[in-house]
Amino acid sequence: MVIKTVTRRLVNWGVNKGMDLAARRGTGGTAVGATPAQAKQDNAAREAAKRARQAAKITRRLR
Repeated sequence: MVIKTVTRRLVNWGVNKGMDLAARRGTGGTAVGATPAQAKQDNAAREAAKRARQAAKITRRLR
């Protein structure tokens, strides 16, 4: 039971880190000198990653 809990937390952590990395790929996050269009796109990617994390979390709960 303890191993299952630890494994689940590690998997959740890995999924979150992977989604963050995918959302920030290319620009490395919102850069200081980013144009407004780039900043808007970065924010949209971050929000999409957040929704994907939430969907993955719900999917894992349903299993």
